[in-house]
Amino acid sequence: MSAWKALALLAGLAASAPVPAATAQPTAAAPETTATLPTAEQILAVPPALQALLQQRVIAPGASREQRLQRLLQLIFDEQGMHLEYDPYATNTLTETWQTGRANCLSFTLLFVTLARAAGIDARVQEVAQVVSWHQDQGVIYSVGHVNAGIVLNGRDAVVDLDRNVLYDRYGPRPIPAQRALAHFYNNRGAASMAAGDTGQARAYLQQALALAPDLVAGWSNLGVLETRLGNLAQARQDYLTALQLHPRHAASLTNASALFRRLGDTAQAAQLARRLEQVQRSDPFVQFQLGNQAEQRHDYARAIHYYQRAVRLYDSAHQFHFGLARAYFLAGENRRASLEMTRARDLAGDNADVLKARYQAKLGSLQRWRQRSAAAN
Repeated sequence: MSAWKALALLAGLAASAPVPAATAQPTAAAPETTATLPTAEQILAVPPALQALLQQRVIAPGASREQRLQRLLQLIFDEQGMHLEYDPYATNTLTETWQTGRANCLSFTLLFVTLARAAGIDARVQEVAQVVSWHQDQGVIYSVGHVNAGIVLNGRDAVVDLDRNVLYDRYGPRPIPAQRALAHFYNNRGAASMAAGDTGQARAYLQQALALAPDLVAGWSNLGVLETRLGNLAQARQDYLTALQLHPRHAASLTNASALFRRLGDTAQAAQLARRLEQVQRSDPFVQFQLGNQAEQRHDYARAIHYYQRAVRLYDSAHQFHFGLARAYFLAGENRRASLEMTRARDLAGDNADVLKARYQAKLGSLQRWRQRSAAAN
């Protein structure tokens, strides 16, 4: 994915790195290095200069937790503070985030939660199983994992997310313990090391991730990818089966396990897993929406409508899905249906999404004016 979230690197790498064909030879690995991994304390250590800024700009002025929250966000994002920028590849320690001014969603969440707690704000790391994100309006990104921060202010829950253009799955964010959050960090680093060809570092990071969270499905899936690349097919098979025992519908593991069984000559098992993957994808509204967007980009509006309709049936309350369907209807010349879906998208945007509702209303007005001009011309 071009801008995956923190966790999407993990399973996303597994999904995009299928097992080689049966005739292929194992990928030649770079010499394994002696890995030195950052400890949990090193990952979460607040640099002295940042600690001083936190005390000066957030804690010392006092006032309510809500005001401290606003000052903390200003410290992180303003030009006079850290001026933090989003970088999907930046799985950084807090010190590295401070030094570079760059973070992905995981790095940002670890930074924010650590600083918020130091400022007396009740904050926690949260995990989302699946998300869809939008960048530059038409850039649709499907991710199998995401993290953000949950906070409690005046007895009410709220979410602080580095990516504002994100749609969560039906289950939404779920709090996770610090140990699992750190497992995601090591898992991300392991996937990045594997992509860089450092198999020794990759193995050390992935094993540490699984030591902290033995049920981390993406970790087992990525370990299977690593073993496959090194030609350790029996171990890769076991890793994928472990992942699928933990999560039988995990798409990345199904993809890679099916390819591996095909390579091993077990075509029956490969076909069974491929059928399960197809069933998973047909029942996943995010996959259907992604397929609709791809069809739309090909100007195949009939197929786009088909996939968007499936996404809407599977997840009717997602205003983004209705907007995609409205756009496909409009491009296909079905203006009345486009208007109905645009209205539905606007109504689902929510009372607190004033900017988004205004955007939908403006698009709806433009569509209605276009219909009126077309009717007058005829």
